[in-house]
Amino acid sequence: MITTSNLSKKYSGNQVLNIETLEIPKGQSFGLVGNNGAGKTTYFSLLLDLIQPTTGHIENNGVQVNKSEDWKPFTSAFIDESFLIGYLTPEEYFYFIGELRGQNKADVDSIVSQFEDFFHGEILGQKKYLRDLSKGNQKKAGIVAALIGNPEVIILDEPFANLDPTTQIRLKNIIKELAEKQGVTVLISSHDLMHVTDVCERIVVLEKGEVVKDLATSAATLKELEAHFAN
Repeated sequence: MITTSNLSKKYSGNQVLNIETLEIPKGQSFGLVGNNGAGKTTYFSLLLDLIQPTTGHIENNGVQVNKSEDWKPFTSAFIDESFLIGYLTPEEYFYFIGELRGQNKADVDSIVSQFEDFFHGEILGQKKYLRDLSKGNQKKAGIVAALIGNPEVIILDEPFANLDPTTQIRLKNIIKELAEKQGVTVLISSHDLMHVTDVCERIVVLEKGEVVKDLATSAATLKELEAHFAN
């Protein structure tokens, strides 16, 4: 589904990412972990064509992302608050995203209604602009917006940050449902090793922009990751 080949990114001569090859098959829940500056967000930014690679490329379902926009209809993401439109209410934002993805208002209402538990009564019907919501509630709105239109690939950068424990548990269930039951390819980056091992069937560790571990998740994975980062 997603193929990375000879990919590198440099800023002012400093290499921040260098991945020779990385394949993520369709329907996999894939976790990317690493310390600050490891290259996680850089990789996602390259995957979403937000920045240009120095060398190499990424293909998403056979489409080279920096050469064509044909990957956009089946790919969605929430990286940070810059993906939101602050002067819209959550409802207006959901309808806007729905329109981009060929969904009418009834379609969007149907999708959004499935996440009332996740919203915890703090998003819909509040007559608040997105910019006036808390960081956690902005994140909830952004994540649900990324699910509109039945995308085949969903990319979430630090999705568990700023969320309370109840919402984190609900989000884990949402991610598992997407990957295990709906066959969606879900890519997650996180600093939280426990959450990632809970929801991802495969975890890649980045260090100084390079892949240093590529693990199929098992009962021993969390301890292995903790040992790695303790050194």
